Amino acid sequence: MTIQTLSGAVNTAANVYFGGKCVSHTVTLPDGTKKSVGVILPAELTFNTGAPEVMECVGGGCEYKLAGSNEWRKSGPGEKFSIPGNSSFDIRVAEAYHYICHFG
Repeated sequence: MTIQTLSGAVNTAANVYFGGKCVSHTVTLPDGTKKSVGVILPAELTFNTGAPEVMECVGGGCEYKLAGSNEWRKSGPGEKFSIPGNSSFDIRVAEAYHYICHFG
């Protein structure tokens, strides 16, 4: 089901990954831009990207490592990190990490 709003649409069907360790919902803005809003529960996971992504932390925090790097970096509320398209990143979460993923 999709809920239409004046500012876009929210897909009410959850995207569930890694056995429920990551749950998100897709938001489509009026101009067609897609984002996902979700939470990652405590875990260490690897995500693959098709298109470039920007992960924006809105609560909690994480450590992340981009493909080809050995360096873990921290990201907390109000901070963002970018991942190239056709790549991957590792993420470590000690407490719930709330995020908005910007595609494009």
